[in-house]
Amino acid sequence: MALRLVFMGTPAFSVPILKALFAAGHDIVAVYSQLPRSAGRRGLNVIKSPVQHEAEMLGLTVYTPKTLYDAEEQARFKRLSLDAIVTAAYGLLLPEEVLRASRFGCFNTHASLLPRWRGAAPIQRAIMAGDTETGIMIMQMDKGLDSGPIALAEKVEIGQDMTSGELHDHLSQVGANLIVKAMADLEQDRLVFTQQSVEGITYAKKIRKEETRIDWDKPAAVVHRHVYGLSPFPGAWCKMNISGRCKRVKILRVRFAGPAVGQPGSFDPLTLAVTCRDGAVLLTQLQKAGGRSLNTQDFIRGASVTAIY
Repeated sequence: MALRLVFMGTPAFSVPILKALFAAGHDIVAVYSQLPRSAGRRGLNVIKSPVQHEAEMLGLTVYTPKTLYDAEEQARFKRLSLDAIVTAAYGLLLPEEVLRASRFGCFNTHASLLPRWRGAAPIQRAIMAGDTETGIMIMQMDKGLDSGPIALAEKVEIGQDMTSGELHDHLSQVGANLIVKAMADLEQDRLVFTQQSVEGITYAKKIRKEETRIDWDKPAAVVHRHVYGLSPFPGAWCKMNISGRCKRVKILRVRFAGPAVGQPGSFDPLTLAVTCRDGAVLLTQLQKAGGRSLNTQDFIRGASVTAIY
C-alpha cells in the first residue's frame, strides 16, 4: 500500500531522493521547492530548482511558496490529507502547523551523523573539520534545528582526497535508498525511533563567502581540508599574479608536497607547490574565473605565475 506524501526539496542533492520515492510507487500528491531564481544580466531569465525541474518531468504538482507561515499555505497542507511529509534540503523553515499536517509526521533526510553537524552545510563542514566518516540519517522533524528522533542511519567513510562534490553525490544516493526503506517500514508500522544524544552537538553553519579564501599561513593539512571541503562549489580560492595581472583562481584539488620551504605563500613557479605554515601543498587542479578546470601543467603553459597570495 503506497503512502500519500508531500516531498519538499530544492537542490540537486534532493533529486535522487524524490525519484526513489516516485519509483517506489508512493502517491506524491505535491512537491514543494524554493522559488525559481532570476538569472542573466537583467534578471530576465528564470531558473527553476533541480527538484522543481525533475518533479515537472515526472508530471507532479509543484508549489513554490515564499514562506510556509502564510495561513492559506498551511490550510492547503491540511486539505492534502497526507500520511507523511518527506524533506531533503528544502531550505525553508517549517512551522508547527506544517509539521503536524500529516498522519505520521515529517521525515528529513539529513547528511550527517546527528547530533554532529546540524544545520545547513553538513557535508562541507565534515570535510573541513577533518572527519573520517559521516552518513545519512532519517529523522522525524520537530520544531528544533535537526533535533528530532532518528529512525534510520547509514555511515559513510570520508576518503582523504574526497571532495565535497563527490561526497554530496554519494550521500544523495545513500539517502535515496534509506528514505525508501524508512517509508516501507512506516507503512508496516515497524519504524523505530531513537532520541539524539545530548552530547557531541555541533552546528554546520552556511558557508560564508569571506571564509572561502585560502589562508596560506594555516597548516598544510588545514589548507588541504579547506580545498576539498569547498570543491567544486563554492570553491576555495586565492589570488595570483599571472602574466602581470592579478586574478582570482579557484583551487579544486591539492596534494601534500613535503616540508615548508620559505614563508607561507612562497611557491615553486614550475610545479605550483605552495608553502603553508608547517608544510607545502601542490596545486593540482585549478580554475580561473570563467574558465575550465585545468591540471597544473595546462594551467601554467603559456602563463607566468609570479605571485600567489
